Amino acid sequence: MKEKKLIIHNKFVKKYKSGYPLIEKETILNSDDLIKEGTVVRLVEENNKFIAKGYYGIQNKGYGWVITQNEKETIDYSFFNKKLFNAINCREKFYKDKNTTAFRIFNGEGDGIGGFTIDYFDGYYLINWYSKGIYHFKDYVIEALKNLSDGIGIYEKKRFDNQGKFIEEDSFVWGKEAEMPIIVKENGVNFAIYLNEGAMVGVFLDQRDVRKKILDKYAKGKEVLNTFSYTGAFSIFAAVGGASKTTSVDLANRSLSKTIEHFSLNGIDYETQDIIVEDVFHYFKYAGKKELKFDLVILDPPSFAKSKKFKFSAAKDYKELLKSTIKITEDQGVIVASTNCASFDMKKFKGFIDQAFEELGKGYKILEEYRLPEDFRTIKEFREGNYLKVVFVQCTDNISTARR
Repeated sequence: MKEKKLIIHNKFVKKYKSGYPLIEKETILNSDDLIKEGTVVRLVEENNKFIAKGYYGIQNKGYGWVITQNEKETIDYSFFNKKLFNAINCREKFYKDKNTTAFRIFNGEGDGIGGFTIDYFDGYYLINWYSKGIYHFKDYVIEALKNLSDGIGIYEKKRFDNQGKFIEEDSFVWGKEAEMPIIVKENGVNFAIYLNEGAMVGVFLDQRDVRKKILDKYAKGKEVLNTFSYTGAFSIFAAVGGASKTTSVDLANRSLSKTIEHFSLNGIDYETQDIIVEDVFHYFKYAGKKELKFDLVILDPPSFAKSKKFKFSAAKDYKELLKSTIKITEDQGVIVASTNCASFDMKKFKGFIDQAFEELGKGYKILEEYRLPEDFRTIKEFREGNYLKVVFVQCTDNISTARR
């Protein structure tokens, strides 16, 4: 495969030599020379000295990914096969766990090749492609996955821009097609997975450890509010963990049927729970007027959300949303504050928490923190890849409670 030379500005050379994987437009002196996504690129210094190899593929702010610092390495089937072999080998204990049959086996740059992920759902694999550039190598990835696993079937989702229009297409690519839904287990709890209904499959696997902690430690006997509830995953774990009642709130109409399905799969009478299709921001106002209070509140909004009357950005608005949450949380109650926004770090996120409580004249105590689970491998050179930030916060009356 013919390689294209990319000249890196001198001030960014050290960054790439230290292992930073995202090829950014502003670092390239000859970016106008890039034409075809999927082209293998050689990053070189202004004096033509080799830095690394990667591929050209437009994804969010990036122009592609660095995938090797070995000048002699060829980007071919054996390269992808080796990366997938190592990734699958690292997840060996997950394959052996009969109580958890859904997990990630390849996490982009965390496993050595940015731009795609692969998830496992009880014998079926789902590949998410995030650029036309990485999709150029699809045959290598699919063939390697077929040879390295004993999977039943492989599905894919294309989640990238196509001629100026963002697309999300899914399709079956190999093996035996699944009967939907695929019923998987996560720590013994059942979920319904749909690989043929767009980008969302039914559960976000990155919250596995958080859900287990809620089940094991925080749910028993509690009134639980799950906001931005999607398919009710947190509510299901809370109910299985002995919550006295759960309330799930999400604006999407499909959240009702999906949440009912998950309760039913776990032998829980959904009619004993509250499932509300409503704008979460409006629900906070309603709960405040009715003086509703909850013992445990899960606050896990998307990075960006839009309703008829409100636009939400986690980077700008999380603090105010948290203040609304604090107002309807019981004294000594717990808020599971979570965000998947990659544009700020845990320190800044804790700053939002501190500001929210301070502005309300309330005290708090941080009980525990979570980042991405073990199967969502990340690298220290790319902090943005470790996007998940979850903090269990206990509300207290005493504003002098130690802050962090």
